[in-house]
Amino acid sequence: MRIRTNTIQTVEERRLNPMKNKMANAFSKARGLMVNKSGDQMTGWLIVVLIVVVVGAVFMTLYQGSITQIWNSIVTKITSLLG
Repeated sequence: MRIRTNTIQTVEERRLNPMKNKMANAFSKARGLMVNKSGDQMTGWLIVVLIVVVVGAVFMTLYQGSITQIWNSIVTKITSLLG
């Protein structure tokens, strides 16, 4: 019964947040490549860099307006202090 409960929770979590599970799987695969002694460490690091770039691009796309607004307010504050 306990295994079934865990399975149901896992399935529900996958339904609620599939991107989180895909990222966790990618990180675990990349970690497995990095600790592998057969010379696949470079591949693992490239995968990690790719994941970081993709996540950064998604973040920048989703929050571009907020980032621009915050940056403009910082620039305005600095120029008003200098002037």
